[in-house]
Amino acid sequence: MAIALVRIDDRLIHGQVVEAWLPHLGAERVIVVSEGAAADPMQKALMRLALPEKIGLDVLGSQAARKAMPAAISSLEKVLVLAQGPREVLVLLEGGAAISVVNVGGMHYAAGRVHLGRAVYLGEEDRAALMEIARRGVRLEGRAVPSEPAEDIMALLQSKEK
Repeated sequence: MAIALVRIDDRLIHGQVVEAWLPHLGAERVIVVSEGAAADPMQKALMRLALPEKIGLDVLGSQAARKAMPAAISSLEKVLVLAQGPREVLVLLEGGAAISVVNVGGMHYAAGRVHLGRAVYLGEEDRAALMEIARRGVRLEGRAVPSEPAEDIMALLQSKEK
């Protein structure tokens, strides 16, 4: 499989991704799944500038990314999929993408969100989407960079419900 990692990170492309994840994974392409970024030429241009020149970039809305998954899976390139949030990952799964692990790297504070762990704050829709992702047999791990030990996101979710 050419998808090296599926990561939820609302910052999308930033220092941890460029300096830690890309080299660790040996990724040659990044697929960003974000409605807002896909519709904003300035965001796309800034993301392109943030990546090394040799790294390919696709910035797609959820439905376009869903259609692109079969090609990404069969690609000869190693692909890092960066999703804005769990709902975007759920769309990929609903489209038949075979994903076994999702890294939850950063979902930052906003009004109405509850702190789950480190840099993960969830709204009710986010929590429901993560629960549905897990129900589909996908392991949810939390870590900011590859050198950190992975946290079990489902265990954190279940401990918050008690």
